[in-house]
Amino acid sequence: MKKKKLMILGAGATQVPLVRVSKELGYHTVVASIDGNYPAFDVCDEIALVDISEPSAVLEKAIEFRIDGITTCCLDTGIHAVGYVAERLGLCNISNSAAEMCYNKLLMKRAFLDNGVPTADFRMVTDTHELYSAMDEIGFPLIIKAVDLQGSRGIYICRSVDEAVNGYNNVMPVTKKDFCIVEKYLEGYEFGAQAFIYNHDILFVLPHGDNTYMSHTAVPIGHYAPFDGDNQLKEQSDTVVRAAIDAIGLDNCAVNVDLIVEDNTVYVIELTGRVGATCLPELVSIYYGIDYYKMIAMAAMGENPAQVFEKRNETYTANASRMLLSEKSGRIADIMLDIPEDDRIYEVSMIVEKGSEINKFENAKDRIGQVIVKGKTYDDCEKLIQRIQNGITIILDQDIE
Repeated sequence: MKKKKLMILGAGATQVPLVRVSKELGYHTVVASIDGNYPAFDVCDEIALVDISEPSAVLEKAIEFRIDGITTCCLDTGIHAVGYVAERLGLCNISNSAAEMCYNKLLMKRAFLDNGVPTADFRMVTDTHELYSAMDEIGFPLIIKAVDLQGSRGIYICRSVDEAVNGYNNVMPVTKKDFCIVEKYLEGYEFGAQAFIYNHDILFVLPHGDNTYMSHTAVPIGHYAPFDGDNQLKEQSDTVVRAAIDAIGLDNCAVNVDLIVEDNTVYVIELTGRVGATCLPELVSIYYGIDYYKMIAMAAMGENPAQVFEKRNETYTANASRMLLSEKSGRIADIMLDIPEDDRIYEVSMIVEKGSEINKFENAKDRIGQVIVKGKTYDDCEKLIQRIQNGITIILDQDIE
């Protein structure tokens, strides 16, 4: 019997688990990406070389490979192509209009406003004249934000006119759009949520805590569950997330939501129709005792993912993750690992080796590894992460010169 083909957009390390699980489910996997030395190419059945940020080019490859489903995880680059291809080929995933709103933060913010979803005040800016007008209307602090980038790239927190002008001048060369947005900087507590919707039924909304690193903006470097907010905050988050999903018109997909609470009001920063990165698929899997990648793959193939979620554990498992990062740039002279033996450690992985060039951490692309642990409470998890981090030593060439 011929296997059904699932096209997975993206070939990085974060797509490898989805490829492996899809193969375990009996699907023939086609990984789509530009050419390069990417790890998902090594584990898939076929490779489709294509720029996944170009929906029409991905559609051509989808037709060529005669796929039965299309999906992605942990990155936004191909999200527009997922909706574009799914709609034109009648596949099970988000619509093209929803995908466009996920990929374009301006369209997303407008949808939130039109549907009464709490979000920060904002202005569209196409030149410096409009930038100064936005500064006057919104006031400081504010955020300059590219609408089409991900991973905290193209986002600058600005507390003065000079910082805003510099932020604008940094954003415009890296965005593919001829505009950006300026929005009010909400000074509160950032957190997030993962959710899943299939056939218009939201199977769960799982709020989670975020650990951030302050670069030119707050960059998520870790997550944990259960969320430590009070019941009122959890209930408000659930309501807001459901309203945001409805405003964008998401269906048949995982959902990643960035949230912030200011003055006891939960606001949506942004959301997208795919699972979050930085170990968030594992967070959901460990918390519920399921394989979340199975739900993502099955939904894309039109198979009801609820049958996986229905087998979740009756009690939930606390867990936490953390990116490993460097405060300095340079070439690695040596890596020394002294990792404790502990069955609560789910994963410790390094994506660099001796001789690798690394950057001072600014965004997720600069991470050098990751840690995932589980435990009885978040405090247990955090203490274990600290023990693991204390056992990892990175020596750069300049450290021994």
